Amino acid sequence: MKNILVTGGAGFIGSNFCRYMLDKYPDYRIVVLDALTYAGNPENLLDIKDNPRFEFHHGDIRDKEIVNELVPNVDAVVNFAAETHVDRSIDDPGGFVLTDVFGVFTLLEACRTHGIERFLHVSTDEVYGSIPVGSFKEGDPLEPNSPYSASKAGGELLVRSYFVTYGLPVLVTRGSNNYGPYQYPEKLIPFFITNAMDDQPLPVYGDGQQVRDWIYVLDHCEGIDTVLHKGEPGEIYNVGGGNERTNMEITKLILGGLCKTDSLIKYVSDRPGHDRRYSIDCAKTRALGWTPRHSFEEAIQTTIQWYVHNEEWWRKIKEHQDEFKNFAKKWYAERS
Repeated sequence: MKNILVTGGAGFIGSNFCRYMLDKYPDYRIVVLDALTYAGNPENLLDIKDNPRFEFHHGDIRDKEIVNELVPNVDAVVNFAAETHVDRSIDDPGGFVLTDVFGVFTLLEACRTHGIERFLHVSTDEVYGSIPVGSFKEGDPLEPNSPYSASKAGGELLVRSYFVTYGLPVLVTRGSNNYGPYQYPEKLIPFFITNAMDDQPLPVYGDGQQVRDWIYVLDHCEGIDTVLHKGEPGEIYNVGGGNERTNMEITKLILGGLCKTDSLIKYVSDRPGHDRRYSIDCAKTRALGWTPRHSFEEAIQTTIQWYVHNEEWWRKIKEHQDEFKNFAKKWYAERS
């Protein structure tokens, strides 16, 4: 599997994965397909765009023509392409169904037609729903509670069906909440870091006691790489960081890391269907030889400093991208 098509490779996790794979495997070729919607950013790939083992194609995974043009020339497909923001899925669920379900169908059909060696679908722990105690294992029922997580679950089920029905060698990873460089600044950690840098309010949903498991993006990339090469076709693998923190803990870590006071915290009404706690058991993935290598305490500070030293990257989005400004203004005005 030396030729890999990475869909959604200009996004946050996808771009980090491309960089990671090119660094780790000197004889691998990475091909990216990305629609460059609001969260897909060519600047995420600037440092690798001239690498002779990298090529970029602008296109949508729902577009049968371009997908069938690229798939025959690669050995494996890793699908990051998705609509991913829960808040946006509540506001406009239709786009999530089209990309996260129909887009996955288009990729699967191309892979089935052209006999791909492996298709790895990157999913989320949110498909399980909320768990008050304990941790979800891969065989547990799916109970998604937002249009985003429901669309990801739908895509997953299609992936499974192509293994059972057609024998397509598929794999699914369910990752926990990611953080790190190049994350689109509407997500909690970069949104709060950049707001705090400008002394703007940090809007905390409800009581701020919702719990998420956080994984540094490079640890997630390494987990996906491990599953791609060592996973058993037809299987699902949880990839989590083992760092459960409340949203309020994250908020205060960010404020402390930037020497800001709690006066920036602004409580807002909770979003509809907000899951209380996520937690996943990653023993199955660890059995393949993977384990997270970055401590949360160090990696969160590294992340904060990346946004401090890369203001130009995120200010172009927050200050000049209408897609970001219009959604943020509308969404948080309704929560106030």
